[in-house]
Amino acid sequence: MNIENKLSTIESMVQSGLDEKKTCTILELINATHLFPKELFDEFKLYDEYLPQIKALPLTMEQKFLHLLWEIFDKLPLSLITNFAVPFRRILAQKLFKKCGKNFIAMEGVRFNFGHNIEVGDDVFLNREVFLDGKGGITLGNFVTLTEKVEIYTHSHLEYNHGKRIYAPVKVEDFAKVFSHSMLLPGIVVGEQAVVAARSVVTKSVDPNTFVAGIPAKPIRERKNRGRNKHQLGHVWFHNAAFQE
Repeated sequence: MNIENKLSTIESMVQSGLDEKKTCTILELINATHLFPKELFDEFKLYDEYLPQIKALPLTMEQKFLHLLWEIFDKLPLSLITNFAVPFRRILAQKLFKKCGKNFIAMEGVRFNFGHNIEVGDDVFLNREVFLDGKGGITLGNFVTLTEKVEIYTHSHLEYNHGKRIYAPVKVEDFAKVFSHSMLLPGIVVGEQAVVAARSVVTKSVDPNTFVAGIPAKPIRERKNRGRNKHQLGHVWFHNAAFQE
């Protein structure tokens, strides 16, 4: 079975609703049965199920299967074949996330919890090893990019009692860019067309069209748009706009 046919078969099964049988079939199609034997299906639990937010954000069995496939896939040689890996992750994300727009791209190593508390707009790009803490809710607008090793956190712990947690959503608005190794902390908004410089720690919301940098991140200047806005900014992620219709 070639790549196109394999992806089409997987998409049909995912869109029709995953159960144990379909998940086993997908594991066979991606050559992953050695990583997850069938006898484990009756008892496996995911990391999310041991977190306090599982009470507020319970996982369905379908969501568990989707998370399982996402996590297993990056451990396979097949994940290195980009023209399979990008569409495969997109197929899962369309069911895993609360919302997933068109042309979604996620590279290897992208991790998240509570995918059903994450909203993603059109043409969003998540580069290698991005981490999304979905416990408090995350919204990524259209044409947002998070580059390598960006981390978004939506919860914190009280200093006097680690067991007490505070949750606050994070929003990254349309055409914003967050560069490598940066961290966004709970409750902040990165405004439309804003830019977060590499290795910044964002503790306060960022105004639209603003370039911020540092620890903690501070406004440096306006984004150098040269009179361009939105689609004119050329948020195309790959050569010849691969994977973007």
